[in-house]
Order: sequence, then structure tokens, then C-alpha cells
Amino acid sequence: MNSYRQDQQPQNTHSKLLGYLLWIVGFTGSHRFYYGKPVTGTIWFFTFGLLGIGWLIDLFLIPAMDREADLRFNAGSTDYNVAWVLLTFLGVFGAHRLYQGKWISGIVYFLTGGLFLLGVLYDFWTLNEQISVKNAQQG
Repeated sequence: MNSYRQDQQPQNTHSKLLGYLLWIVGFTGSHRFYYGKPVTGTIWFFTFGLLGIGWLIDLFLIPAMDREADLRFNAGSTDYNVAWVLLTFLGVFGAHRLYQGKWISGIVYFLTGGLFLLGVLYDFWTLNEQISVKNAQQG
């Protein structure tokens, strides 16, 4: 299901630039969610980046997290970076769901504040997989 084969380079699904921009507020775990690490993203969220120590270490780990995400997730017409920016800044309005073509849930998010923020939290955990599956089905 992955777009990576041994005879080719992985496709660039995630951006180091966006990863570093999210790292700026990374004590909230946002960059870890972006790179498909929801468990440690949640830990970072509740511990403020392991009291700032893990957050600082991540400054040097972002290139490796980016490579791992590029290998793990399927590239395609739905752009991870656009979806993550929409989720991060307009998630409660369902903009990231509308971008993915999920019109009904996008409208529900819009009317319910991201399904009372629980839906937004769910999407922080699963957005990469949602996009990867959609891209694999299209390709």
C-alpha cells in the first residue's frame, strides 16, 4: 500500500519546513502529530514537550521524522501539508475534512465546533492515515 519501492526514492509527503514551523509550538506535540506520532504527540501535549527537554531534542530529530513519514505514508493528490495547516488552524470548522472531500462530516464539524473538539482530537491522531488511504485508493 505504500508508495515506496526499493527501486525508487520515497515520495515527499511531509515538509521539513512545516515540521519546523510546528516545532516552534512543539511543546504542544503538534510536530509529532504531523509526522504520524500521535502517542508521543499526546505525551508532549500533557508534559509540555517533556518539560522542554524533548522539545529541544526534537529540533535535531525532525529530519529523521520527516524521512520516516515520507516512507510510511502514500503520496497522492491530497496534500498532507495543506490538510495539516487546515486542521491546525481551522479544525473546529471542518476545513480539513472539506479539503478531503468529506462534506457531511465537514459540515457537522462546522455546526458543532469540530464535534465538540473530540473530532478534532481524533483527526490529530488519524489525519495522516486518512490521507494515506485516500491517496492509495486514488493511485
